[in-house]
Amino acid sequence: MAAPLNSVGKPQAERLSYNSTSFQKKTRSKLVSIPGTRPSVQNGQLLVSTGVTSLDYLLGGGLAVGTVLLIEEDRYDSYSRMILKYFLAEGVVCRHELFVAAAQDNPDDILQELPSPILDDVAIPKPMEQPRLSCDPQDSLDTMKIAWRYQNLPKVQSALASSSRFGHYYDVSKTMDPEIRQGAKCHRFHPSEQHAHSSNTHSPMLESYSAMLKSLQEVIHREGFDLAVPMSKSRNILRVGLHSLGSALWGDDLCCHDNPKHRHALTTFLYGLRALLRSSLSVAVVTVPSHLIQDRALMGSITRLCDNAIALESFKGSEREANALYKDYHGLLHVHQVPQLNCLASQLPDHKDLAFKLKRKQFTIELCLIYYDNYFLCKTCVPLLESETADECQEQKSCDDAKI
Repeated sequence: MAAPLNSVGKPQAERLSYNSTSFQKKTRSKLVSIPGTRPSVQNGQLLVSTGVTSLDYLLGGGLAVGTVLLIEEDRYDSYSRMILKYFLAEGVVCRHELFVAAAQDNPDDILQELPSPILDDVAIPKPMEQPRLSCDPQDSLDTMKIAWRYQNLPKVQSALASSSRFGHYYDVSKTMDPEIRQGAKCHRFHPSEQHAHSSNTHSPMLESYSAMLKSLQEVIHREGFDLAVPMSKSRNILRVGLHSLGSALWGDDLCCHDNPKHRHALTTFLYGLRALLRSSLSVAVVTVPSHLIQDRALMGSITRLCDNAIALESFKGSEREANALYKDYHGLLHVHQVPQLNCLASQLPDHKDLAFKLKRKQFTIELCLIYYDNYFLCKTCVPLLESETADECQEQKSCDDAKI
């Protein structure tokens, strides 16, 4: 091994005392400790919870800081708006700062509709009465084949859940207490409240998008979320919620014409948004009314400019709403894109047949399993079941679910 240049010409004993070995202990870099975050087990990326535990599981443990989650809205913007409110409510509970932008409603209206957190959401098992054993020995043996406490559980576990808990639970039937909501610092943006100013005619970005991006950039620099600025105080996370981008209320004509005039306005904005988030402790959720955009190639470009992309297909107003096969669900969820961060291959979800439903107090994402004739069928088999016969569907065996 060659000696360092500054030790050349020195005595042998002095050189050995200067650098007797090249071994150095490899230590792990210290991760940023921020409340409401945790590192990913796949790539070490800092994660935050979306507020929906099943969606966190679907995204690989949570939403990575510095990324954009695109939600393609359902037809009536009911469930996509709900996920956005879950995301903002989780930020309030974790004391993260919020940046809310909307054109259809005032951002204050969205904040006033945030679901109420369940502070005592840790389930405490209640004592159950022991089952009365039958006098017949054979009946007693059949009863004891499986533990009594598991007898009433479903044979197929469809809910998506992780072994380690991350995030909080919320009651959508109640709104968040104003005292809890006011404890979080929130920045608002509404296009009508911005002062009109002359925009650059050479820029393909709309004036509303340009003003929103400038406002977000000012918040990131002023509040200390920029990673390039030396840390002067404790770090925090900025949660950005952008509602219904691409709609006519933003001045965009993507949803109005087959050949829109402002074709590249939204894609240019997403370029700037993603570059801004990559260099800051920020994470964004963007909703887009994709069902109104006629140009599918343009919608594909919008999807590729985001890190995560999911689409909500609601049964409301469709033929499936009255179909008995879908009585347990309110719509289907499609995963269009997953992030590729700090790794060569992306973390693909384990399941593709996903559905969502809104219970009395909770929004959940589950495996779409249709129970028919002693079989649990995935949504790939359902079109055959709807159009032809159950026997043909069962013969193809496109799903791997076993017969009970």
